[in-house]
Amino acid sequence: MNRKTIFTKDAPSAIGYYSQAIISNDMVFTAGQIPLDPKTGEVISDNFTQQVEQTLINIDAVLQETGTNLLNSIKLTVFITDLDKYPELNAVFKQQFENVEPPARSVVEVSALPKNVQVEIDCIATL
Repeated sequence: MNRKTIFTKDAPSAIGYYSQAIISNDMVFTAGQIPLDPKTGEVISDNFTQQVEQTLINIDAVLQETGTNLLNSIKLTVFITDLDKYPELNAVFKQQFENVEPPARSVVEVSALPKNVQVEIDCIATL
């Protein structure tokens, strides 16, 4: 099996036993990212919009380590603790993917996320 583990200091370190991303057959599969500051490991804000923005920044940092970026994502899975925040989530995604076709996406409401954040996102991208 063709498989390479990815790690970058430009994204938060794993807070559990997992890899930031795996490359397999020209595809990148990221672990879920949350809105942590990569330097401090702390949650960046209580503001939902800012949490989504930072989470996407963290995913992009992992993807850039592989030689691709967020604009090459083909599927994002978003976990949020309050589905009423769906319009705010859409606004961030519309801004992030403004000049490209957006990736496929699923949004799932969950009861809790690590470090009590409001959002976690994982990604599948092409190289």
